[in-house]
Amino acid sequence: QVQLVESGGGLVQTGGSLRLSCAASGRTFSISTMGWYRQGPGLQRELVATISSGDTTNYADSVKGRFTISRDSAKNTVNLQMNSLEPEDTAVYYCNAEALVRGVFRSFWGLGTQVTVSS
Repeated sequence: QVQLVESGGGLVQTGGSLRLSCAASGRTFSISTMGWYRQGPGLQRELVATISSGDTTNYADSVKGRFTISRDSAKNTVNLQMNSLEPEDTAVYYCNAEALVRGVFRSFWGLGTQVTVSS
């Protein structure tokens, strides 16, 4: 199993910045892709950004140019630098890891961290 713990959420004004971090523990050697997803009020959970074990990144169009995902495989962490935040970015942000368990890739989730952007 893989355990994920997020940190770094909070309240920020429009145009501000926040940095989210996610620490993985457990079967970290089996992790391939890691990423961040978010769920706004009344909305479905959506992809924000992912990063592969080879550091290939993928971003939602809504955050391109504002958010940057990075990964420290030695420390088993993934970070999300969020700049130029907008009220539409308000959501619970979840860390995700895809890990190989008994020959099958499984998805693991953190409990989430709240990000609130005030206008």
